[in-house]
Amino acid sequence: MEKAMKRYMPIFVLPTFCAFTLGFIVPFIMGIWLSFCKFTTVTDAKFVGFSNYIKAFQDTVFRHSFWYTALFAVVSLVVINVFAFALAMALTQKMRGTNIFRTIFFMPNLIGGIVLGYIWQLIFDGILSNYNTALKLNEWLGFWGLIILVSWQQIGYMMIIYIAGLQSIPGDVLEAAQIDGATSWQRLWKVTVPMMMPSITICVFLSITNGFKLFDQNLSLTAGEPSKMSEMMALNIYNTFYGRTGWEGVGQAKAVLFFLLVVAIGMLQLRATRSKEVQQ
Repeated sequence: MEKAMKRYMPIFVLPTFCAFTLGFIVPFIMGIWLSFCKFTTVTDAKFVGFSNYIKAFQDTVFRHSFWYTALFAVVSLVVINVFAFALAMALTQKMRGTNIFRTIFFMPNLIGGIVLGYIWQLIFDGILSNYNTALKLNEWLGFWGLIILVSWQQIGYMMIIYIAGLQSIPGDVLEAAQIDGATSWQRLWKVTVPMMMPSITICVFLSITNGFKLFDQNLSLTAGEPSKMSEMMALNIYNTFYGRTGWEGVGQAKAVLFFLLVVAIGMLQLRATRSKEVQQ
């Protein structure tokens, strides 16, 4: 049976490989090529060298969107994981209704980002109208609005991952630490957190990558701001590509830079994870 599977494996792998090549590899290579071209469609591309990348770095709004996105990713990382971990700790205690609470906290993650953005825009503008301002009139109002929206959406999802990690910790270990005289705080930092590192690593990686890749919530909540200072990187790339005639190549160059940034973050996260595993 194993010999037969090895013999016929290429026949079964070939359709998937062809689909992957046509759907991902070819467009990816074309995207990199187009970042060095001036084009309107893929059939009239003309090679212009690094001029698209030079224009991308000269774009002050793009540079601002990078730092704005980086700050958002860091703040949302802290807020989401602190609250998710706290909720997971609370909902793994012996209390009634934990399954109901888990479901309620997880439900916002099932709602689309565009819908959430418009709903929270109505809520924020309704509150801010009492102070004669609006969410789109100030970049920092938009920033904290996005933090609240994304935290409300993602905390429940991260909470489920933390709950799975907490439930995998052997009860004997916590009981032994308690018998040895460890306080609740010491058990948390000396036993629970070290044994939760796989779950923490996953949640940190998901939070920071989601922060950098955020698009639909940004589009629906803060799009239309006159100064465009609330644009994050993904939205800035979209507006450059589809909203500025003659800047399609620059938008493609920004997309390649964005890809390299996300890959670098993933590699750093993977390296940190491996180093922690070696230390343990």
